[in-house]
Amino acid sequence: HGFLAFNEIHPDYYQIPVADREAIMAEANADDDDHDDLGREGDDESEGGLADEERLKRRLMRRYKIQDVIKRRQILLVQVVKDERGAKGAALTTWLSLAGRYCVLMPNTGKGGGISRKITNTSDRRRLKSAAAALKVPKGMGLIIRTAGAKRTRAEIKRDYEYLLRLWETIRETTLKSNAPAVIYEEENLVRRAVRDMYDKDFDGIQVEGLEGFKEARDFMRVLMPSQAKKIHLYQG
Repeated sequence: HGFLAFNEIHPDYYQIPVADREAIMAEANADDDDHDDLGREGDDESEGGLADEERLKRRLMRRYKIQDVIKRRQILLVQVVKDERGAKGAALTTWLSLAGRYCVLMPNTGKGGGISRKITNTSDRRRLKSAAAALKVPKGMGLIIRTAGAKRTRAEIKRDYEYLLRLWETIRETTLKSNAPAVIYEEENLVRRAVRDMYDKDFDGIQVEGLEGFKEARDFMRVLMPSQAKKIHLYQG
């Protein structure tokens, strides 16, 4: 049970002529060119982009009514941005974002790369901007380098970005094979999130209690940082 506001519906879902949709997105991209960065995703949003996205949403809402562009029983891929509380349904969006260790990938938002506004060091920002540009993010996708990526190397950021691209590909394939309604992807569980967000290469190791959690942490590390997988140990008590 959820609520999808009109401005949270991506133009890709609008049942309007393709030429109209392309014209809208072209206008939005022209707006983007006036800004350095683009963004979304809580604390790691970057300048410019949220404003660009909001401008596009307002323009769409002025131009269309929801009943003109969306039909009953239409199937959409939505992301839950807030769980349901009491009688209030979950808040949903079709503007997707996938958080990795150092990056946030927005597979259907904007273009190019941005840097978290929490990274204030000028040389870090310059270096990360160059690292983001080198990734050649596909047209129609956005990428933000998170605060945790501030001191990371190009190779580390690239690996995280490639992991998110693979994740998005898996989500797309699963979506196409599924019958709605269906859960397509869930945020990483606690074990994976802890490894993703807290692990540092300077750690001597990670002790995980329980065989199941140990295997999950080790397998996840093999994907995230293969060279570090040997540092995951089963806690023996």
